[in-house]
Amino acid sequence: MQDEAGNFDMGVAGSLTMIILTLSMVFLMVSFYRRYKRLLDRKDQE
Repeated sequence: MQDEAGNFDMGVAGSLTMIILTLSMVFLMVSFYRRYKRLLDRKDQE
């Protein structure tokens, strides 16, 4: 019984970790894309 509970907890923890890593990567990509786009717009204006 305890082994099953331990495996279940590890599975949930792993899933949460993967979700957090994915969200953080998406957030970094979006913020970097916005900054890059802003730099391109600034170059076009000059």
